[in-house]
Amino acid sequence: MLFNSFGFILGFLPVTAAVFFVLARFNHRLAAGWLTIASAFFYGWWNPAYVALLAISVSFNYAFGILIVRAVASGRTAESQRLLTLAVLANLLLLGYYKYANFFLGTANNIAGTHWSLGEIVLPLGISFFTFTQIAYLVDTYQGKVKEYSFVHYALFVTYFPHLIAGPVLHHKEMMPQFAQPETYRPTLKNFSVGLTIFSIGLFKKVILADGIAVYASPIFTAAETGSPVTLFDAWGGVLAYSLQLYFDFSGYSDMAIGLSRVFGIVLPLNFNSPYKAVNVIEFWRRWHMTLSRFLRDYLYIALGGNRKGTARRYLNLGITMFLGGLWHGAGWTFAAWGLLHGLYLVVNYTWQALRRALGHDLSRSTPFGRGIARSLTLLAVIAGWVFFRSSSFEAAVHLLDAMAGFRGIALPEAIGRLLGPLHGTLSSAGVEFREGGGSQFALTYLWVGSLACIVLFAPNTQEILRRYRPGLDFYPARGGQASAIGMVTWRPSRWWGVATGVVFACGMLSLTRVSEFLYFQF
Repeated sequence: MLFNSFGFILGFLPVTAAVFFVLARFNHRLAAGWLTIASAFFYGWWNPAYVALLAISVSFNYAFGILIVRAVASGRTAESQRLLTLAVLANLLLLGYYKYANFFLGTANNIAGTHWSLGEIVLPLGISFFTFTQIAYLVDTYQGKVKEYSFVHYALFVTYFPHLIAGPVLHHKEMMPQFAQPETYRPTLKNFSVGLTIFSIGLFKKVILADGIAVYASPIFTAAETGSPVTLFDAWGGVLAYSLQLYFDFSGYSDMAIGLSRVFGIVLPLNFNSPYKAVNVIEFWRRWHMTLSRFLRDYLYIALGGNRKGTARRYLNLGITMFLGGLWHGAGWTFAAWGLLHGLYLVVNYTWQALRRALGHDLSRSTPFGRGIARSLTLLAVIAGWVFFRSSSFEAAVHLLDAMAGFRGIALPEAIGRLLGPLHGTLSSAGVEFREGGGSQFALTYLWVGSLACIVLFAPNTQEILRRYRPGLDFYPARGGQASAIGMVTWRPSRWWGVATGVVFACGMLSLTRVSEFLYFQF
């Protein structure tokens, strides 16, 4: 079941919320149990067979969590370590079978010239998210950070439908205490209005903006995959369109998840915070898929040694972390290359910062011009990385990167050329080709790109608009970029905002005839 569907918005959501709050008047544990069952139904709508897999995973990890707690409490350190290792390995083996078995087997077949096969393995939706969530729970249990052990609350923590399919990756200490609070089970007008406003903004981002620009991205990547000619402006138009499609698709999902959860009185952590405004790649990863970045930092990078074993080891740990983070996004070497590329970006970024400190520069001070250059370079590096992320093969990615560098020629539609006047002849003599047809497609592509780029770079984001009402667990208004422009669009309960939210929601609903999955459902 998709958030952006009539069945979910008009059926599942109101029924689930109504029953939840009615049951909560009599028994909070019963209400939490209902929400767990509803979340399992939501998950099973895609494929009922995998509800059993989810239930087994939840039961297994809860049982091992209890065993680890008892071993730690009794001082049996070696036993608790063995239990943790066994449980984490079991989770990774489950994820590895469904997500990576055929990938690694196919790689082995290519190297050895063999034809081994495991048959078709259907990837369960959300397996990466609920696996990582539970690994974090097991590690935190071993470290003594878990303080609440209700099975009903644990099952709800893992299966909670707003985050189950595509994140955010949750921490028990953020969520389980909220499920135990009495105020969570009391419906409030504030939670409904704030939650539905955030949901409406997310729905608009997904079905109007992300899906609207998607049609200008896919043909270019398809052309590169088939070896069809792609020139400079075609390549840039398609790659920029995809960069913005992915941005608004993920941003839209994150908003919808946070908004849905707020309806039930639960505040989720932020997972997306205007990453294209980042001034360096370090900051980009603090803004993009924030909970995954946190997980990789806390449970992989630090576990590998972090920055505690010297500069060379630190950079190696960064490379390993980003390589595995790339593979987490998809079972393909293009994803691995994307992760390694970002690992290289981070190494360069940290090296540059170290050099500046050695030269006595104050990293906290910068000029507007300097920040503009830094943001432009960061965005250019991120966009180049998306070429590998989206491409189905290295050949297709190299094809597009060549075209973006101008190595595959420069062409413009003749209709555009006629608008250039005397410049037409100058460009033609410089080697620019003018071709018949495609003028409207070219114009619409760059109109969409330009319009959405302005929103991304200059408009306040959702949490800044809702900044007065705690839009996320880790949102701090003082850090939200409180420019005067943001203050002009700060949400508040009023007739004007009610009308504006209604229009945004109506636009989203009217576009649901072309329902499409979220891009992060694939990961």
